[in-house]
Amino acid sequence: MKKTKQIEENAIMINKYLSSKLKGNPKKLYDAAGHLIANGGKRLRPYMVIKSCQILKGKTSNAIPAASAVEMVHNFTLVHDDIMDNDEMRHGVPTVHKKFGVPIAILAGDVLFSKAFQIITDTKLSTKATTQLVSRLAKACVDVCEGQLLDVKMAEERKIPSQAEYITMIEKKTAALFDVSCTMGAICATTKMSDILNLSSFGRNLGIAFQITDDLIGVMGDPRITKKPVGNDLREGKKSLPILMAIRLAKGSNKRIILKAFGNSKASKKDLSRAVDVIRSLGIEENVRNQALKYAGQAEKSLARYSGPAKVELISLLDFVVKRSA
Repeated sequence: MKKTKQIEENAIMINKYLSSKLKGNPKKLYDAAGHLIANGGKRLRPYMVIKSCQILKGKTSNAIPAASAVEMVHNFTLVHDDIMDNDEMRHGVPTVHKKFGVPIAILAGDVLFSKAFQIITDTKLSTKATTQLVSRLAKACVDVCEGQLLDVKMAEERKIPSQAEYITMIEKKTAALFDVSCTMGAICATTKMSDILNLSSFGRNLGIAFQITDDLIGVMGDPRITKKPVGNDLREGKKSLPILMAIRLAKGSNKRIILKAFGNSKASKKDLSRAVDVIRSLGIEENVRNQALKYAGQAEKSLARYSGPAKVELISLLDFVVKRSA
């Protein structure tokens, strides 16, 4: 409860800053750019920027522009992902392209991407530090794009990828932004490379744990909490870790039940429910949670040399991420 409150308080601060930067004409363009931001999101990445700065005794005010920049990039990826996937809902509201149309959604994403780099220069940091922030965020954006294409290719291919291939994909697609969040927070506080590398490692491993948990929720999450149909990722044919594990472990009729629902847009609720029941019976949930905990453990080791409230908050974030159900 305390952890959620801290994240919410940080979100209020970041939302206020984001709102001040997403204004302009044509008004409809900025309404579209701020649509998802105004309608939810935990602001985990900005929280990580702020806490990574604080753990190294940096000033919170120095990290707010970088934290907001990361959130803008994150929302840029959501807008474009939703267009590519033709998703209609996010955060319980229509996606940007459904509400405003595809052309405006593309432009809204571009505005978010461009503004992210613009607001980094709002910081009072040195020119060298600001250049590092821009460079790191740009590399993370490239990684996200590469990871997204790996995900698309993985979905198109008939073969079932290995766990190593899956981890490589999510390292780029998801963990890159977690990594750069902590890296940028560290840069806002110090020039010491060992500290920057430690926070980078924390963010990368946290990001992998986050995505593994997210993929578990996508298959076995409670629809009342996730607001998505039961077995949603199974129906969509996503080659996520729990599905990969289930397909490899299942035998005979159990495997046929899973494959009947996998990637089948016409799968009935009964088919999906049966497939999810089989996946549960295989002990997949415990295996996947253990994988997430392994990466969470590696993340915690990265912070071994530090102390203080910000460290406690970052460590408890690991628990929050791995144990969440939505």
